[in-house]
Amino acid sequence: MTRRNPFDDIDRLFDRLNRQFEDAAEMFDAEGGDALTGGFAADVEDAGDEFVVTVDLPGFEKEDVDVRVQDRALSITAERTTETGSSEGDDDESTYVRRERHGQSVSRRLTLPEPIDTDDVAATMKNGVLTVTLGKEDGSGGHRIEVE
Repeated sequence: MTRRNPFDDIDRLFDRLNRQFEDAAEMFDAEGGDALTGGFAADVEDAGDEFVVTVDLPGFEKEDVDVRVQDRALSITAERTTETGSSEGDDDESTYVRRERHGQSVSRRLTLPEPIDTDDVAATMKNGVLTVTLGKEDGSGGHRIEVE
């Protein structure tokens, strides 16, 4: 009679966990990323004659955000830098005991299911939430969208 190796079950468990992590990583990559992969999550709503895209960009100001549209593609990029240097009223550089805040850059390109009218696009940002409204129609060329 052969004795069963108790570590075989543990090896099978680790193999299964490894496959699940690989599947999850592939899913994040296929969806264009999220906070874990350097991108961000987006909601895309089909509101009849327009698409409404909602994105959470906490910590970003509207000046940090670049929104572009061309054909059926919506590109959103947000970038911020942290201030370095002296504290108020002091010409010498500050000495930090701990510094965890840093610059950040995130971007995402979404392909919409129908062509959009590039003349009927608006973007607003309030409290770190970007909302882009894109009218459906013919997308003949791309242009930059000002964030209000």
